[in-house]
Amino acid sequence: MEYFRMPTKLCMGEGSLKELEKIEAKKVFIICDPFMKSSGKVNLVSGILGMREIPYQIFDKVIPDPTLEVVSLAVKMVDEDTDTIIALGGGSAIDTAKVVRKIFEAAIEKKVQFIAIPTTSGTGSELTSFAVVSDKETKSKIPLIDFSLLPDIAILDCVFTASVPASITADTGIDVLTHALEAVASSKATDFTDANAYMAVELVFQYLKRAVEHGDDLCAREHMHNASALAGIAFNEASLGICHSMAHALGGFFHIPHGRANAILLPHVMEFNTIQSQNKETIQRYARLSRRMGFGNYDDISSVKSLIRQVQNLIKSVGIDSYINGMVDGEEYSKAMEKMAKLAVDDRCTVTNPVEVQVKDLEAIYAKLQRSCPWM
Repeated sequence: MEYFRMPTKLCMGEGSLKELEKIEAKKVFIICDPFMKSSGKVNLVSGILGMREIPYQIFDKVIPDPTLEVVSLAVKMVDEDTDTIIALGGGSAIDTAKVVRKIFEAAIEKKVQFIAIPTTSGTGSELTSFAVVSDKETKSKIPLIDFSLLPDIAILDCVFTASVPASITADTGIDVLTHALEAVASSKATDFTDANAYMAVELVFQYLKRAVEHGDDLCAREHMHNASALAGIAFNEASLGICHSMAHALGGFFHIPHGRANAILLPHVMEFNTIQSQNKETIQRYARLSRRMGFGNYDDISSVKSLIRQVQNLIKSVGIDSYINGMVDGEEYSKAMEKMAKLAVDDRCTVTNPVEVQVKDLEAIYAKLQRSCPWM
């Protein structure tokens, strides 16, 4: 038996922030990063709450790759009578808020309303039951998966994304693509997850480059925001694969932005799961998507190769390097490959990878990131 659940109320489009004028709340705890506060963007949220005379606190200590320490600090600051938590920011803010809400609810033994307002188009965290926190001691990222982590309301207002720098737009946009492509290949993929993932892929190919080159193009921004949400809906049910497992380990060791880590890994992982492994089902799945996108032909293998080339071309077109040289110390990276591979094998995202993997397989993929080699 298969399930498809979508409990989050989704508000989308320019001006959708006005949904905050309708919410029922007695006291709000806003979680964001320092930039959201210093730039005044948090005022767009707190202004509505103030107008409605709803008391609020602002926690602005979120950092990239949020740590257990940051989560603990936030939990200590939440007033006991808080009944609503609002996350304003990218995946780091939303993931922090998910874990804070979970711990706080357990402490007060009451349901707390959770509203997610993404300011980047990438993680899809506003519509998933996933969260990732970092453990500084083990240099690892801990993926958490629980249906209760899902926000009650997600507000997709592109006004927050218009000022996102081109490099971050590129990184987060390829993260969207990775979510969608891994959902398509997942061992838990269904017709329902495919429908969302396919549309996300189409939107990324159509609008990401526009959003990177013209940040004030609100049409492109809105469609990328929608693509992020669609991919989130897809992988929330289908889960992901080894690209994310390996990106978690790579980011944990070398603090490479998550979207960029995915971008470097993605073509290699697609090749491993199809051409290298000769996994017929994954080849058929990607060939079907390739033909739908207009990249493929009657031959499945040629269609998959074409899809991988188009992914590679898109990554390059938005200014992301294909290899890791220059981002890490080569000697340290070589020493860390086995440890990263072991962590990735044990990552929860690996469970739904379409091909069973061993440590040596992932070590070989990590090795390819440092040297020039053909995709096929």
